[in-house]
Amino acid sequence: MSPELSGFRQRIADLASGQPDACALWGDDLKLSYAELDAEITLRQQRLKDLDARVVALALENGPDLLIWDLAILFEGLACVTLPPFFSAAQRRHCLEQSQADVVIAGDEYANELATSAFRHEEGFWLRTNRQPSPLPAGTAKLTFTSGTTGTPKGVCLDAASVLAVAFELQRASESRQPAHHLSLLPLAILLENVGCYAALYAGAMLSLPSQRALGIQGASGVELPRLLSTLAVRQPHSMILVPQLLLLLVSACEMNAFNPATLRFIAVGGAKVTHELLLRAETLGIPVYEGYGLSECASVVALNRPDAHHPGSVGKPLPHVQIRLAEDGEVLIGGSRMLGYLGDADPTPAWWPSGDLGEFDANGYLYLHGRKKHQFVTSFGRNVNPEWVEAELTQRGQIAQAFVYGEALPRNHALLWPLRPDTTDAQINSAVEQANQALPDYARIHTWTRLDQPFTAANGMATANGRPRREAILANYRHLFTEPTRAKDLQS
Repeated sequence: MSPELSGFRQRIADLASGQPDACALWGDDLKLSYAELDAEITLRQQRLKDLDARVVALALENGPDLLIWDLAILFEGLACVTLPPFFSAAQRRHCLEQSQADVVIAGDEYANELATSAFRHEEGFWLRTNRQPSPLPAGTAKLTFTSGTTGTPKGVCLDAASVLAVAFELQRASESRQPAHHLSLLPLAILLENVGCYAALYAGAMLSLPSQRALGIQGASGVELPRLLSTLAVRQPHSMILVPQLLLLLVSACEMNAFNPATLRFIAVGGAKVTHELLLRAETLGIPVYEGYGLSECASVVALNRPDAHHPGSVGKPLPHVQIRLAEDGEVLIGGSRMLGYLGDADPTPAWWPSGDLGEFDANGYLYLHGRKKHQFVTSFGRNVNPEWVEAELTQRGQIAQAFVYGEALPRNHALLWPLRPDTTDAQINSAVEQANQALPDYARIHTWTRLDQPFTAANGMATANGRPRREAILANYRHLFTEPTRAKDLQS
């Protein structure tokens, strides 16, 4: 057991001894104290020993049961694969086959799926019928699958030391705000949320783990806002991790007096670009938002704003155990926190991981991001534009749910837009575009746009399973709109 892993296990044991009755986990209907959590972890470690498990896959709803199994697998020194609830059945089969998981702990809804695969059900576990040698690199503690730009997820192999280093630094970053109650909003299969839960346990905080159903969150992007706000009002958390769209919903609810942010002390936001305007709206409302940046290949977070080091618009400074430098073309290179490798890929991991993101540092060492290197397009005027930056400005203003921007070799940038609500008028969309343009330099502004007749989804092949646009597929389907500007709506400006 690595020093980081043994230290984390000892921390939970110390909390069980020092504050045995303090609430550790709060699910939909269940509360567990730190003493009960410690005992449950030990009990489940023994069950894993009895199974002679090596790679364990979890397909469970967010809640105490999922996290306790996750911790037992971690402390037993096994590899854990937590399957995202928004993955398709084909993607789940791919993950199980590629990882050669020999034990699956799953909800009842997956019974038929597993029974028709290479697993048999035995005393609450699904066991692989024909066990093969593990394909994972030695020391793999977490196998996290990223959906990437294709339908086939890619496995990132991480050791416990890398993951726990991030968790420890997240706890230190929020320590001055003393968040004693963390609410888990995102699925625990998302590495950022998983690490955030570890950070809360390092702090000895109460960790709320309501199911996604109780939160009103469906799949990768659906949110039933009244239910979410009701849960937040009941739980009154001090800290959360949000993606930009959830932050927008929270800010909008506060502006309509539908949510009171008074209990919030530390909100980390990441996963995509956050507009400066949205951050300022949050700050005006007293929502303590701290933007960060990370990627699965580097065990999640690598840079973060903190209460004592906060520059809105930046993604903060590198965490203490991470080094970041910029390549000649501005690509962000990351050292000091690396994966063991991609599953099934024997190529060695470079000392400086090429993130694929473009960025720059200011004079005070804060990192600013400018989009993905491979998505950058060059207009006919020779100006480089990173579409994610423009798309973030468009989708965080309350009218537009999805945006795709393109202008390669064109004199004018064109946007494909899907409204947030069916009753949104073209005039309202146009107003949102004009507002976004005011925050953009002239070369990045939207000159024409088309209202889509369907959203980008995994079902139609134009989005990944977790909602990211599949840019090549979108461009192939709508290429005629980027070569026939007369088909699009021109902005009246």
